[in-house]
Amino acid sequence: MTLRLYDTARGAVVDFEAPGLVRMYVCGITPYDATHLGHAATYITYDVLQRRLRDMGRETRCVRNITDVDDDILAAAERRGVHYLDLAFHQTARFDDDMAALNTLPPASEPRATSAIPDIRGFIHAALERGFAYCSGGGVYFDTQAFDGFGSLSRFGRDRMVELAREWRDDPNDPAKRDPLDFVLWQPAQPGEPSWESRWGPGRPGWHVECSTLALRELGETIDLHGGGADLLYPHHECERAQSEAVTGKPFARHWLHQALVHYQGAKMSKSLGNLVFVHDLRRDHEPMAIRLALMSHHYRTPWPWHNGLLREAEQRLALWRSAPRASDDPDLVVEVRQRLDDDLDVPAALTAVDTAARAGRAVRSTASLLGVSL
Repeated sequence: MTLRLYDTARGAVVDFEAPGLVRMYVCGITPYDATHLGHAATYITYDVLQRRLRDMGRETRCVRNITDVDDDILAAAERRGVHYLDLAFHQTARFDDDMAALNTLPPASEPRATSAIPDIRGFIHAALERGFAYCSGGGVYFDTQAFDGFGSLSRFGRDRMVELAREWRDDPNDPAKRDPLDFVLWQPAQPGEPSWESRWGPGRPGWHVECSTLALRELGETIDLHGGGADLLYPHHECERAQSEAVTGKPFARHWLHQALVHYQGAKMSKSLGNLVFVHDLRRDHEPMAIRLALMSHHYRTPWPWHNGLLREAEQRLALWRSAPRASDDPDLVVEVRQRLDDDLDVPAALTAVDTAARAGRAVRSTASLLGVSL
């Protein structure tokens, strides 16, 4: 069987060449308010992918970082009157508990940005040494004009990249930048903020450099698949790819997979808009497996709106599957579900196949397990 997945960089569904050990990096949370359904939908997608790869006889090593120092978590900690690391610890514990309840495979590693400060300083030094970064205004910036092909991952035009950079507070009007699309690798310390010493002065790492450094440290110079939410494509993943390849001279990721966004109340579910639905709130009244099934009911590349009717439908589906005989699954069902997953992770079609089998009085338990649903 050949697993085919959409590759963002190539803009097409292509064969995913899975080695014996598949090294995956999935951008994790900034732990100041977790876990909303956008998070959960993303990590369930990569969970199903890992389960299928293991079903094919592959090993997987999935790294999911924790961004425990950046502008957002510092601002949230200040509003709540707590230390930013205490906030990160509490929210990460809640996130891990939600992920376990949803039956996602634990990551091979869940490194924190603050664990990698020496590695980050070394990475920035290498970028400077290779002529891809410059010091300015007390910080260090990546020189996007020095990197051939900046923007080729997202394939956005310059105006759109500037617009998105502004939305993500990668300030295009920063006077220390040579170019509006340049981005910070090391930012100077501000009063009251955490900082670390460096040869460029006291400060802290920029957002993008954290993930590059952790991916390289945990998985090596070229990884098999890199993922995250579609909103991270620019600037985060574009910048991450550029700086990583500038430092190593090698391809950063062989395949890029992005999860479409979940919408709620007419807009994408996001912390900045405040239109969030949290897994831990839903767990008070609904089984985690029903929540998981609700989040799996749409294809990962299709944006979709959350509504409570999805949970009712998922609870009915879960009851149907549990009513099926407790026997060995029909081999034809297993084959069909594998085929659906191999077709760009068509999980909704796989769910429908299990529904049909359960209604026909056929066993579905082991096939449900392949989809991460515990009956």
